[in-house]
Amino acid sequence: MKFIVVLLAGLLSAATLAVIVAAGLYLYFGPQLPDAGDIGTVQLNEPLRIYTADHELIGEYGTERRIPLTYDQIPKRQVYAFVAAEDDRFFDHPGVDYQGIMRAVVHLIETGRKTQGGSTITMQLARNLYLSRDRTYTRKIKEMMLALRMESKFSKEQIIELYLNKIYLGERAYGVGAAAQAYYNKPLDELTLAQAAMVAGLPKAPSAFNPIANPERARQRRDYVLSRMRALGFISQAQYDQAVATPVTAGQDHGNNKTNPVRYEAQYVAEMARQEIVSRYGDRAYTGGFSVTTTLSSSRQAAADRALRRDLLAYDSRHAWRGAETTIDTSLLSDEAKRRSALDEIATRGGLVPAVVLGTSGSSMQLATAQYGQITLGASQMPWLSSGRSAAKLAERGDVVRLAYTGSKDKPWTLAQIPKVQGALVAMDPHTGAIEALVGGFDYNLSKYNRAIQARRQPGSSFKPFLYSAALAHGFTAATLVNDAPVVYDSPSLDKAWRPQNYSGRIYGPTRLREGLVHSRNLVSIRVLRRVGVGNTIDYVSRFGLPADQMPHNLSLALGTAAFSPLQMAQGYSVFANEGFRVEPYFIQRIENGHGEVEYQAKPQLACEDIFDCPMIDENGQPLDADNLAPRVIEADNAYIVGDMMRDVIRHGTGRGALKLGRDDLSGKTGTTNDQIDAWFVGFNANLVAISWVGFDTVTPMGNAETGGHAALPMWVDFMGQALKGMPEAIPPKPEDLVTVMINPANGQRSLDGSGMSEIFRPDEVPSREQAERAGPDNSTNEVEQLF
Repeated sequence: MKFIVVLLAGLLSAATLAVIVAAGLYLYFGPQLPDAGDIGTVQLNEPLRIYTADHELIGEYGTERRIPLTYDQIPKRQVYAFVAAEDDRFFDHPGVDYQGIMRAVVHLIETGRKTQGGSTITMQLARNLYLSRDRTYTRKIKEMMLALRMESKFSKEQIIELYLNKIYLGERAYGVGAAAQAYYNKPLDELTLAQAAMVAGLPKAPSAFNPIANPERARQRRDYVLSRMRALGFISQAQYDQAVATPVTAGQDHGNNKTNPVRYEAQYVAEMARQEIVSRYGDRAYTGGFSVTTTLSSSRQAAADRALRRDLLAYDSRHAWRGAETTIDTSLLSDEAKRRSALDEIATRGGLVPAVVLGTSGSSMQLATAQYGQITLGASQMPWLSSGRSAAKLAERGDVVRLAYTGSKDKPWTLAQIPKVQGALVAMDPHTGAIEALVGGFDYNLSKYNRAIQARRQPGSSFKPFLYSAALAHGFTAATLVNDAPVVYDSPSLDKAWRPQNYSGRIYGPTRLREGLVHSRNLVSIRVLRRVGVGNTIDYVSRFGLPADQMPHNLSLALGTAAFSPLQMAQGYSVFANEGFRVEPYFIQRIENGHGEVEYQAKPQLACEDIFDCPMIDENGQPLDADNLAPRVIEADNAYIVGDMMRDVIRHGTGRGALKLGRDDLSGKTGTTNDQIDAWFVGFNANLVAISWVGFDTVTPMGNAETGGHAALPMWVDFMGQALKGMPEAIPPKPEDLVTVMINPANGQRSLDGSGMSEIFRPDEVPSREQAERAGPDNSTNEVEQLF
C-alpha cells in the first residue's frame, strides 16, 4: 500500500512538474508566436500571370511559381500521397504526434543524432509560415505550440490545403499546383498515380529528389511513397505494381525549357504587359498574384508566330549558307547518351531543333537530335545544296546545324539556320484598337528588342495610301490624271540633284490616281505631294495617329521616307478599315488582383458615329457614353475610295500575291525602300488589319528583288490565311452618297458611249459630259495635269 502511495505521489509530482514546465514554456515562448486569431492569415506570394483573351497562359513572372488550389480541387490520391510520405497519422493526432516524438527521442538516446521523424504536416506548415529552418530544440518547441494553436482553429482539410499550397517542391514551384506544371506541364488533376507520388516525395529534399535533375534518386523516393500508400491501404497492390513500373516522365513535355509552363509563344506581348504591371504596382507585381488578360487571340497569335518564322526562314534559304553553328567532339557521337547530353545544352530557337551531323553520303546527310532521334535529309531538304553538289560542302561530322519541321509526311524536316534578318507582325481589330497578334522578332530569347513597337523604319510605298487620301481631301478624284514623267529637283540643300525614278525605271505618262497607287508609281506620288503641299500632307496624315515629327518636311515623303513602327502603321491603316475613325491600340483587357477582384477594365473608344450604333463593351452590359466614341479623322467616302483602290492593288498591282487566299475583301499595299532595306505589306478587311515588316536591325540592304511583295507579303498571306479561315468576307460598307460612273481610262473623264471602266466618285466630283467632250482623246484640257 505504501508503495502505491509513493508511486502515485511520484506520478502526481511528475505531472505537476510537467504542467509547470509546459506553463513555463508557454509563458516564455507564447508571446513570441502569433496569436490564434492571426494564424492562417497568410498571403501566399503568387506570381504575375499573363493570359490571352481566351485565357491561355503566355507569361509568368515571379520568384515563386504558385497555383493556389482549394481542398476540393486537390485530388484525394495527392493528399494521401503526402500523408503517406510525411505524416501517416495526420488525420488522427492533434497537430503534434506524440508517438512520432517518442520515436525521435528514443532514436536520439540510442544514436545521439537528431532526426526529423517527429515533425507532423501541421508542424511543417507552422515552420514554413512563421519560423526559421534552424534545427534547434527551441524551434521544435515553437513548432509544436504553433501546431497545437493551428489545430484548435482550423480543420484538418484547411490545414492540409494550406500546406499543399505553401510547401516548396523545387524548380521555383511552391505548392502542388505549380509543381504539376513545373514537372509535367499539366494541371494537378491530370497527374497519374506515379506522378502524384513523385511530387509527394519532393518535400524531404527538393533538389536531391528532383526528377528532372536526378531521375534515378527521384524514382527511388517515388517508389518509397508508393509502398507507404500501399501499406496504409490508400492504393491496391495492382495500382502499386503498375505505378512502380512507370518510367520517370518529368520534363518530357517541355522541350529544352523543361520547366516553363507557358503554352503559347507571345513573349513580346507578355513583356509589354509585365512592364505595364510593374509601372503600376512596383515590386508587388511579382508577388501579388495579379492576373492580366490581354487582347490577344491565341489562335491568331500562333498563326502570327508561324507566319513570321516561315517567312524569315524562306528569306534565309534564298541567301548564303553560313555554316555550322558550333561543333561537338566527334568522340562523343557514338555514345547516344553523351551525344544527347551535349545536344541538350543547345536550346531550340524559333522552333529550330539543334542536330549534330553524323555523316554525309553524296547529296544526303545523316543527323541526330536529342528529342527526335536520327534523321536523314535528302537533297530536296537542303535549300543550299545546288544540283550535283555534295552535302559534305555544307557540313561535316560533328557540326551542329538546325532543322525546321515542315509538317510534311514524306519529308518532315529541312535544313535551316537561325536567320540574321528580322521581322515583325501586328494584327489589330480596327473597330476597337485591340491587338490580336503581335510578334516582335524571330525569337524573344535571341533578341528582346520588340520591333513591332520599338523599331522606327521607313514605310516606303506603304505610306502612299495616306498621301492619296490627302489628295482626295484636297480636290483629287481616283480618276484624276497626274503625269508620270521624269523630274529633277536641284537645291542648295542637296549635295546633288535629286532624280527620283519608278521602281521599274520606266515612264508611263498621264496616269490616273488609282493606277498610280495600284502600280506604286513614285513620280506620280511626288507630283501629288507637290500639289497638295508637304505641310498640308503632314498635317493631314497626323490625323491617322502617325506623329508629325517622324515625317520629313520635303518631297521625299512621297516615297515613304518617314519613320514609323509597325504598330503605328497598323493604327494608321485601321482608319481606312473602319470608315474613318482613329482608334487607339491597346493590349491589356483586364487586370485582376490575387483575390480575383478586377482592378482595371479596358474601355476602348470604338469606331462608330453614334453610341446607339456601337456594341456594348461593358462586361455588365452597361451602355456606352460619348467618351467611348473614337474621333472621326477622315470622311467615310474618302476611306472607302482609298480602300477600294487598295483592293485593286491586290487584284492587279504589287499585292497580287494575296490572290491565293481566294478572297475579294482584302485591301493592301506593298512597301519597299531604297536598296531593299525595308520590306512591308500592310493590308486589311473590315474586321482585321495586319502589318508585316522584314529587314535587318542595322541599315543593310536585303538583296536584289527582296521587295515588299517578295519578302513581306508571303508573311501577311500566311497569317491572314489562318486568321480569316472560315470567316465571311467583310468589306467596309460603301457610303450611300458615293456614285459609280463609267469613265474613259485614257483621260479619266466620263465615258460618252458607256464603255470603258467604272470609277467611284463623290456626288459633287462626278465628271460631266461637257468635260469629257472638251477633253477629247488627247487629254489636253485635264485640269490637274496642267498644274504640273
